[in-house]
Amino acid sequence: MNDTNNDRNHDIDDVLTRTEDGVGVVTLNRPELANAQDLVLLRHLDECLTAMAENSEVKVILLNANGKHFSAGHDMNPKRDELLRFHPEGPHGLADLYAIEREVYIGFCQKWRNIPKPTIAAVQGACIAAGLMLAWPCDLIIASDTAYFSDPVVNMGIGGVEYHCHAWEFGHRKAKELLFTSDRLSAEEARQLGMVNRVVPADQLQKEALELAKKVATKPAFGLQMAKRAVNQAMDIGGQEAAQKAIFDIHSVGHGHALSISGIPVLVDLEAMKESNRQ
Repeated sequence: MNDTNNDRNHDIDDVLTRTEDGVGVVTLNRPELANAQDLVLLRHLDECLTAMAENSEVKVILLNANGKHFSAGHDMNPKRDELLRFHPEGPHGLADLYAIEREVYIGFCQKWRNIPKPTIAAVQGACIAAGLMLAWPCDLIIASDTAYFSDPVVNMGIGGVEYHCHAWEFGHRKAKELLFTSDRLSAEEARQLGMVNRVVPADQLQKEALELAKKVATKPAFGLQMAKRAVNQAMDIGGQEAAQKAIFDIHSVGHGHALSISGIPVLVDLEAMKESNRQ
């Protein structure tokens, strides 16, 4: 993908990009589906984020979303999401599902988390399950006062989303409570826990997020890169990366269990889930 500039946007249907004053803006563009994620969107998003990381004119990347919601999580419509059409009787069985999720879910998240430029997520409305996996890899999160966060994946017979940062983002007691109950966390509660940097009025979110990104972009690029690397290294030395890899294997056991019972990788009423995503 070619670098973007102010005069020419590189638009892939479900992901839009532009640059402004050293900020590369990457926008999820599936508002009619609450920016639910299928594999096509995630691969497009990875392409766009990679291009921004490689664009020498971009110093900071801002990830935002069109519509009422940042992301309602995985697209749970089997007609659109190939993972829900997975058949364990295929030539490689559960290994195929494991390989896809390792690449596209935890793999992409770890890659985005280590982009050598500051990244900022601007979150409004729902940020559910896989929505967290878009916000958490970013260095900063600015949320509207209408935003809420949850991981209801325990309802599907799985212990949480693939990129499992709950204990680091919430603390271990709150992480267990939120996983066990599937309760929502408000933007202000998330700020108090340290997951969100700032909470702003909904109508000011995009303006405030872009202003923050432009402020960061005034700093020396190499200094920003080293500051980010230092903090990420401290977290990894503390065990975050190793724990995520181990927890992903636990997550995959959940898929195997669900397949043995229901024939699909999750225990869920798909019709109810689709209705929930439309709300």
